[in-house]
Amino acid sequence: MMKPKHLIFFLMIAGFVACQKNAITGRRGLNLMPESEMIGMSLTEYDKFLTEHPPLPASDQRVVMVRNIGSRIQKAVEQYYAQKGLSSQIQGYKWEFNVVNDPTVNAWCMPGGKVVVYTGILPVTQDEASLAIVMGHEIAHAVAKHGNERMSQGMVAQFGATALSVALQQKPALTQALFQQSYGVASQLGILKYSRTHETEADKMGLVFAAMAGYNPEVAIGFWERMAKMGGQKPIELLSTHPSDETRINTLKSFMPEAKKYYKPQ
Repeated sequence: MMKPKHLIFFLMIAGFVACQKNAITGRRGLNLMPESEMIGMSLTEYDKFLTEHPPLPASDQRVVMVRNIGSRIQKAVEQYYAQKGLSSQIQGYKWEFNVVNDPTVNAWCMPGGKVVVYTGILPVTQDEASLAIVMGHEIAHAVAKHGNERMSQGMVAQFGATALSVALQQKPALTQALFQQSYGVASQLGILKYSRTHETEADKMGLVFAAMAGYNPEVAIGFWERMAKMGGQKPIELLSTHPSDETRINTLKSFMPEAKKYYKPQ
């Protein structure tokens, strides 16, 4: 049985969270974890990752490119959030951009603006503008607090309304596992649905950020078409954490007129 004080605490947090919306899409999100906790965990995990995967030196031209893109998108994000009066949502961000020599087609951004690009994605992006689309997408996940939302969903699925207090008490074991997306929750399809929603939101937000940074958002179509041609066995969309290639491309095409309103060539 949940203690009354836990119930009250949970309801207070839930009510507060319900008032928060995604800065671009307007969707309400469930963020039970204090963002300071998320940023703190990201610092630990980011340093651990770079220790195990030494980044390329600053003199490497691929690093120069990634950091140039990152700086421009960072400014775009800060400008957008300032215009919306939401600068507090990205308070505490200490941006960092690194490249690791790994053939995996991947890139990610942790809470607090900690970005890693894998060299394996560069043959697919092919140019700076397309890489900006990828980085804008990954940065959008972070600033939209999608990781916090996924953790919150996992905690609620496992512990119900006591999720926050239990998770914080067991932080060394539980929250780290959740942070690394090892949730093991029972309500899998529900979680996956939200993950697809996150991907679509990040696609749209990433287009806006890249456009504001001076990159033509239309290159996103070519990039995702190249991704689609890479082949491989893909799960049906219902059981995938990502939209299908066709769905993603069609969504991007539909959103493109809105994204181009923010396009400022540099």
